[in-house]
Amino acid sequence: MADAAVKSIYRYPVKGLSPDPAAKVSLAVGGTLPGDRLYAIENGPTGFDPAHPAYFPKQRFLMLMRNERLAALKTEYDDATRMLIIHHNGREAVRGDLGTADGRAAVEAFMTSFCADELNGPPRVLYGDGHSFSDVARKVVSIINLASVAAVEALIGRPVDPLRFRANLYVTGWPAWRELDLLGRELTVGGVRLKVVKRIVRCAATNVDPQTGARDMEIPPTLMRTFNHMDCGIYAEVIGAGDIAVGDAVRD
Repeated sequence: MADAAVKSIYRYPVKGLSPDPAAKVSLAVGGTLPGDRLYAIENGPTGFDPAHPAYFPKQRFLMLMRNERLAALKTEYDDATRMLIIHHNGREAVRGDLGTADGRAAVEAFMTSFCADELNGPPRVLYGDGHSFSDVARKVVSIINLASVAAVEALIGRPVDPLRFRANLYVTGWPAWRELDLLGRELTVGGVRLKVVKRIVRCAATNVDPQTGARDMEIPPTLMRTFNHMDCGIYAEVIGAGDIAVGDAVRD
């Protein structure tokens, strides 16, 4: 019997920038959501080699944990054209084909100005074929239990936008914190089999309002005071390929 279902699906084409909702995705064994964290914006030289892409910690890139102003940008990305459009204050600020040097340069010039006082060096749009700029070295799908978000709301005493957690799959129907007990277990989500490999330790990015960019909450410290850990959500590896759609059952 299904005890949960997929409420929503998101990917993040550029690390640190806007979510891109999807009604349905196709997942391959050992892969992420297609196009998730496909690009990142380097904050100072990392030595990233696009011919041999490797994991770097998130602190080496522009990201919400330190650069909350990014949440004030609203972005659109088109897979077919590789076009990234960035809006700020309700207006288009820049657009660029991330598959071309000129397109990347346009985005980099905007970020040079927008994040001028937070840069450790020239911002550079990075891409590596088949690489995902995830917060963890392994390729995973991130899952948030919406009942756990509701529990965080009760602790904080204010509404908490689930998008603060920047997950791929948002699940409804589990009791609060049920996901934290699933480590090492397998899930069937739609036509996909997943193995839960890690609890997600939350960072200060969750303190940032994803709509305004205001750093207005203290979610990780609240979790630590209440539970003596800062975990909310899980990472899972794809072990059986298939499709996931909004509304699909989640079984364990």
